[in-house]
Amino acid sequence: MLKNIPPILSPELLKVLCEMGHGDRICIGDGNFPGASMSKPNNCVFVRADGHGVPELLDAILTVIPLDAYVEHPVMLMEKMDCDKDLEIPVWKEYEQIIARHDARGASAIGAYERFRFYDEAKTCYCILQSGESAIYANVILQKGVIK
Repeated sequence: MLKNIPPILSPELLKVLCEMGHGDRICIGDGNFPGASMSKPNNCVFVRADGHGVPELLDAILTVIPLDAYVEHPVMLMEKMDCDKDLEIPVWKEYEQIIARHDARGASAIGAYERFRFYDEAKTCYCILQSGESAIYANVILQKGVIK
């Protein structure tokens, strides 16, 4: 056990976050995200966080790593497909609140990729973290910053 470390962060995930350097990215996938199949051919570290939602993981991760201050959008979401354009995605509001607690830019730190570009970007991440999140479009990519 460690003091001041959110218990949701497993030893394996803490090791990954520690290994990541400035500019490295971690993709937190929802329960529908094809994390295992994307990580294998691309040498991404694949970590499972079954039973945990993306908001809780996002908050815990941002407790121990900073977002990249040298890019406009260190947090990237997956845009909705046209067939889902009228769908509400309440988890995105949660993300805005969580990010505002950890980064002075708040919601302005968040950008979005078209769905298939998001998949392409996820394949280049240092790690894909597979959550048990049931909300759709709950995937997020974080770019690690510098601790000053």
